[in-house]
Amino acid sequence: MSATTIHADRFAGKSAVVTGAAQGIGLAVARRLVAEAAEVVLVDRAPVVQEAADDLKAHAVLADLETYEGAQFAMAQSLDLLGRIDVLVNNVGGTIWAKPYEHYAPDEIEAEIRRSLFPTLWTTRAALPHLIAQRSGTVVNVSSIATRGIHRIPYSAAKGGVNALTASLAMEAAPYGIRVVATAAGGTEAPPRRVARGPVPRTEQEKAWYQQIVDQTIDSSLLKRYGTPEEQAAAICFLASDEASYITGTVLPVGGGDLG
Repeated sequence: MSATTIHADRFAGKSAVVTGAAQGIGLAVARRLVAEAAEVVLVDRAPVVQEAADDLKAHAVLADLETYEGAQFAMAQSLDLLGRIDVLVNNVGGTIWAKPYEHYAPDEIEAEIRRSLFPTLWTTRAALPHLIAQRSGTVVNVSSIATRGIHRIPYSAAKGGVNALTASLAMEAAPYGIRVVATAAGGTEAPPRRVARGPVPRTEQEKAWYQQIVDQTIDSSLLKRYGTPEEQAAAICFLASDEASYITGTVLPVGGGDLG
């Protein structure tokens, strides 16, 4: 069975919100959820999210989840569209720069944390009162095996925070019937990004630093390759589904054997 095998009706009657869904892993997750009968809201701050949602016959919400106000707006709009939230996939994040830690400026460190930790914190906080009130729901956070990796230390720290949030919130939320889980994505091949995460490496040194990330990621993987967005989506959707009903507080590495 391949990672692209669709389980028809697995999410029938359920509503899901996927953040960072305009492209990459988020879009692959949204596509799979729709194919498996969920009603889905795609959230992103890039206007192309509307085009992605139209293609999937899903809903779109334009919001900046690096702010709590943006997260509140996104969750309120999602509830208006869906009526309830059964699954929340927190996918926003991604390293902006690639270089040894001593070369990061203080404002760059803060930007990395805002990008890869705060959207998960804010969106979960905005959704949680609703999930508690309905006494059900699953939160799937997308972390990274880069918690053990080179040249993106602020990103690694942010994803370490996502892992801690997953473990601790699972303990608080369990009495309300809420599961909190995560995947730790390994290196993932994806089509060219329609909206860039950050500046493209320009100098030979910047290109070399980025290549060292690629080399380390492949070397750490037992399968010696990058994965695909569909392989990441398969793991995320499994954890989001009732098939994983006895799993909570867990971070599942999806990196070809690299445990992060």
